Amino acid sequence: MKSTNPTYTGLPTTIFEAMSRLAIAHKAINLGQGFPDVDGPADVKALAARELVEGLNQSPPMMGVAELRQAVAESNRRFYGLDVDWQKEVLVTSGATEALSDCFNALIEPGDEVVVIEPLYDSYLPVIRRAGGIPKLVRVTPPEWKLDCAALAAAFGPKTKAILLNNPMNPAARVFGREELALIAELCVAHDCYAICDEVYEHILFDGRRHVPLMTLPGMRERTVRIGSAGKTFSLTGWKVGYVTATPRLLDPITKAHQFTTFTTPPNLQKAVAFGLGKDDAYYASLAGDLAVKRDRFGAALARLGFGVAPCEGTYFITADVAPLRLNEDDVALCQRMTVEAGVTAVPVSVFYQSDAPRNFIRFCFSKKDEILDEAIVRMERWLGGRAG
Repeated sequence: MKSTNPTYTGLPTTIFEAMSRLAIAHKAINLGQGFPDVDGPADVKALAARELVEGLNQSPPMMGVAELRQAVAESNRRFYGLDVDWQKEVLVTSGATEALSDCFNALIEPGDEVVVIEPLYDSYLPVIRRAGGIPKLVRVTPPEWKLDCAALAAAFGPKTKAILLNNPMNPAARVFGREELALIAELCVAHDCYAICDEVYEHILFDGRRHVPLMTLPGMRERTVRIGSAGKTFSLTGWKVGYVTATPRLLDPITKAHQFTTFTTPPNLQKAVAFGLGKDDAYYASLAGDLAVKRDRFGAALARLGFGVAPCEGTYFITADVAPLRLNEDDVALCQRMTVEAGVTAVPVSVFYQSDAPRNFIRFCFSKKDEILDEAIVRMERWLGGRAG
């Protein structure tokens, strides 16, 4: 028979699915996948339920309901001082992953180069390649996660169409600083390219950090696409409601790609997210503050067990160095064995790199109930004690 598309044919099952299946089979505590184990605000869910029963359930406007697009524009103004025209510069998508796919299909042509910082979210490279783009990888490496500015500059060239920036960064839990963002902006302007910014963790930063959208830097308003997610902002990852902010020249082709991908997103969820975006500052402070407490609690426990704990500046994730444990296994084998024998599942960090990956770091998701995190520590402590014995 004739061949299928080579970009997707033969792609392995994602590490998240593979480790989750293993966790289910061995009744392990799954700290591999990145989602909370408690749903988000009750009033947001209640509004969604009410709209489902009492509101219209037909296709809403392709670009999104007016209430949510207005709320996204207002959120841009409220948090970042951006003046956004909700009618021309905001698009609602069925999650941030769809938004990314729309952006690459709309903006990338065959042969275009796209600068990507690794470690990276697993959907990035397939959608870039399917659009005909050529990824140019620049890495940050644990535990410092330091960006090599010279390597970044070297990745840009005459064929560069865009940079994909994930900030705050999954899985590195890194928040890029103003100097790094300024360099990225300078390179984009100098090479006349776009910036596609995955900013789904924009409200989950720790230790007094404030999110700085690349779009707010000089020269970037007209060349940046900013992507947000209700799933992360409201701990409702199953809703798959994303939103794109961009100048009309960029948003127009992205909207066309969206039109022929999902076309629209459930109207009751959109209206509930619009309500949620208007929540007061206390909500946003507690979102990050509560997770910071979990980070500190879980990170300290990991250190007590002998793991090396990398800095975590934002997101749901904490990276641990297993080398100090002297277990003589790489990260993939260790995660598998820890799931089976200890009953705790993490994700090997090496899978987020394309080549020459560090092999001694694993990633935990700490957006879980305290009792779940505590039980995971108890299980790992028992397991490590048994191996040492």
